[in-house]
Amino acid sequence: MSALKDLPDLTQPENTMIGKRLKEMGVEICPDKLHLCPATADCCKKEDGKWDCCPKTAANAPGQIFYSSGECCHMYGFFWNCCPRSYPNASGGGAGSIKGNLTYLEVLGRGSQRVHQGTLVLPKDFWAQTLGERVQELVDLSAKRGIIRFTGDKFRQFIKATPRNYSFIIMLTALAPHRQCLVCRHAYDEYQIVANSWRYSQSSNNKLFFGMVDFDEGPDVFSALGMNSAPVFMHFPEKGKPKKSDHMDIQRIGFQAETIARWIAERTDIQIRVFRPPNYSGTIAMVILFALIAALLYMRRNNLDFLYNKTSWGLASLCIIFAMTSGQMWNHIRGPPFMHRNSRGSVGYIHTSSGGQFVVETYIIVVLNAAVVLGMILLHEAAASRGESKKRKIMAVTGLAIVSIFFSLLLSVFRMKAQGYPYSFLFK
Repeated sequence: MSALKDLPDLTQPENTMIGKRLKEMGVEICPDKLHLCPATADCCKKEDGKWDCCPKTAANAPGQIFYSSGECCHMYGFFWNCCPRSYPNASGGGAGSIKGNLTYLEVLGRGSQRVHQGTLVLPKDFWAQTLGERVQELVDLSAKRGIIRFTGDKFRQFIKATPRNYSFIIMLTALAPHRQCLVCRHAYDEYQIVANSWRYSQSSNNKLFFGMVDFDEGPDVFSALGMNSAPVFMHFPEKGKPKKSDHMDIQRIGFQAETIARWIAERTDIQIRVFRPPNYSGTIAMVILFALIAALLYMRRNNLDFLYNKTSWGLASLCIIFAMTSGQMWNHIRGPPFMHRNSRGSVGYIHTSSGGQFVVETYIIVVLNAAVVLGMILLHEAAASRGESKKRKIMAVTGLAIVSIFFSLLLSVFRMKAQGYPYSFLFK
């Protein structure tokens, strides 16, 4: 008999291989799911309601409960039990005496003999799947969804277990709403595009799989890997442990699907052609914009003087300049996170490296640039206007103050990103 506290639920699809191996061995799993009885014994329920194994005898009543140290006997005239061998009504009388314990290999080896043995001893690695079983289960799981979700136990079963003949790309994330990780959802969407592109490609094989560990489902994985932030993309090679280069630097290169695919190609030599699902929002927005412009021109068809308004064209030009000089195009290409939340829970809005930035950083730079431009316009108007002297002085002082303050803030942001830059103005 083997009593196991962590006997897996064999009704679950991921444990079918284990159930198949037990069935091939002729092992019976007792209904309490704690006791395993070899082919030479039966599961039975004792008078106290507990399950146990008892060796089979000639007069055995299959399906009843017996003690493994006794033989089948008839008690009280209405049920079978497993009694001590010295019990007067023992059907086997003692001919089936038990000597020693048999391992499951010994039970298999002596399957053709009459073995009165009720003890099943499983080796420590019995529950460990073979490499072929693991690969087949991964193939089945990835066929259902491109990204396989892992708990701590599943992570150790499929990713930490050796040997492996496959590589794994793992995303560590925190998608639960109470985690308030906005960038995690965006990164997951891009990651899913890559996983599905690989899943449906003609070159897809069982050498590369995509997985995900959510912090609320596998906090022990985060602890084991020393991770205290999300999202994180890691590559687990088929041989050896992950190196520094197996960690994707999303703060520097972003996490666009195309970027992830290029990084995977660098680590695994597997080329993934990214197929994005059709997104018609941009097309619809452009159609609406042009329709509004056309409607405006039609309504003002008798008076198109506004097309020659220098102020309107100047504002339109400034909007384009602000977007381009703030890094909006870089965001569109690289897909950086909106902001960054560190392990202490504080939020970072400015990337500390000159090679990266956050989306919110773009908006900050737009506001600072716009403020400097506004100050310069006030200075220009103060000098060029012919109004009252007092009003012109107020405009000049206000413009000078705005330029000084917001240009100093711009300089501070630059100092933060370009470490070692020696110059500053009003703010460090």
